[in-house]
Amino acid sequence: MPDRILLPLIVACALFMENLDSTVLSTALPTIAADFGESPIRLKLALTSYLLALAVFLPASGWLADRFGVRTIFRLAIIIFTLSSVYCGLSDSVGEIVVGRVAQGIGGSMMVPVGRLVILRSVKKSELVGAMAWLTIPALIGPVMGPPVGGFLTTYADWRWVFWINVPIGVLGLVLATIFFPDIRSETRERFDIRGFLLVGLGLATFVTGSTSLGLGVLSPAAVAGLLAVGAALLAAYYWYYRRNARAILDLGLFRFATFRAAVLGGSVFRLAAGATPFLLPLMLQVAFGMTPFESGLITFVSAAGAIAMKFAAGPILKRFGFRTVLLTNIGITATFTAIPATFTPVTPIAVMVAILLAAGFFRSLQFTAVNAIAYDEVEPSRMSKATAMSSVFQQLSLSVGISIGAIALELSVGGDEISTGDFLLPYLVVAVLCASSFFFFARLPPHAGHEISGHRARDVAPRDAADVAVQQGLER
Repeated sequence: MPDRILLPLIVACALFMENLDSTVLSTALPTIAADFGESPIRLKLALTSYLLALAVFLPASGWLADRFGVRTIFRLAIIIFTLSSVYCGLSDSVGEIVVGRVAQGIGGSMMVPVGRLVILRSVKKSELVGAMAWLTIPALIGPVMGPPVGGFLTTYADWRWVFWINVPIGVLGLVLATIFFPDIRSETRERFDIRGFLLVGLGLATFVTGSTSLGLGVLSPAAVAGLLAVGAALLAAYYWYYRRNARAILDLGLFRFATFRAAVLGGSVFRLAAGATPFLLPLMLQVAFGMTPFESGLITFVSAAGAIAMKFAAGPILKRFGFRTVLLTNIGITATFTAIPATFTPVTPIAVMVAILLAAGFFRSLQFTAVNAIAYDEVEPSRMSKATAMSSVFQQLSLSVGISIGAIALELSVGGDEISTGDFLLPYLVVAVLCASSFFFFARLPPHAGHEISGHRARDVAPRDAADVAVQQGLER
């Protein structure tokens, strides 16, 4: 089996476990909250604490992979994630489950970027879209299975099993990585940037903690403002530090590349909606509509089913229209489908809900595929590890903030009363507007952006000289 298929499938085992974990937890969240005697909105800390740990430790993932080898770090990440899943299942309070989720986040911070790094270093750019499809198709089985499996376990067994099902998946991923994963590591050895790591890690930790506490009443307004101010100051200090240190842990110089800048910044704004939607939808179906977790899961899983269907169409679509056209056109479609669930009521036909969520998953996944592929179009191999770390930091940070935005908008809409159907109109409209605003980042892409990856230039632009002919023939092969 060629590397462009085998390696993504191995990495997909870890992504499958991670995505299954997040989706089953979203479905089980109302039940866990009831068991702990907490509000479902407050228990979002179980989601955001994981994403926070990811954001804090992701900057170190590239250095660890370069220093100790991708196989060693990837296997270590799977072990940490699996053991912390066992601990989460044994938790008896919000505090305990948050600690377990932080540990999961540390493991996840190494799984995702290290797995992506080995693909980027092993697969040709012209095969990158296909490799990303092989990576994400198995990984998306997690979100497909997550809601119904989480709903079934929560309704008919115990919510603790939503964590314990990670154990056999983790063992399988560990075995496959040991047998087949290449031990790629950097030829040069750099010292770990402790100062940069502390500035970025503490800055992200305090800033995201402050943002996720907004509107929950957990901290005083002064404490929240203080956390936000300290976080912003630390991140600003890192920028000053980076300007004077060529080997800083996060390479901000990557933003000079138009494709990387658009993919990371525009993609982050787009992911705000992606982070809020899995939090809002189960709450609406279970708390406002009165469905069981299993019934809710059977409806919400279709978004991931639509995402899988798209993966087979992404390559041809990007080759036919090019990255810029696809990103700009699809963002309007995705924002529309993001807002439509705000119109759902308890009497909305199930078939209508399923059709809307299926289409939403299809177009949202197309945007993700395009953004993830084009991000590395201009990045040279020597900077790939830092590029994957930087991209992953922004991805997880935006998902965490997206959950907070959804929760804050819902809290404002509820106004201290019981959650009802009409309370979800404001949150869905807010995340849809945020989703649409990423248009302005993608609009700045040059028309030819990503043509080497998509092959779009070979169809639409006649070669002008012998060099162009050679490039075109290489793309067509």
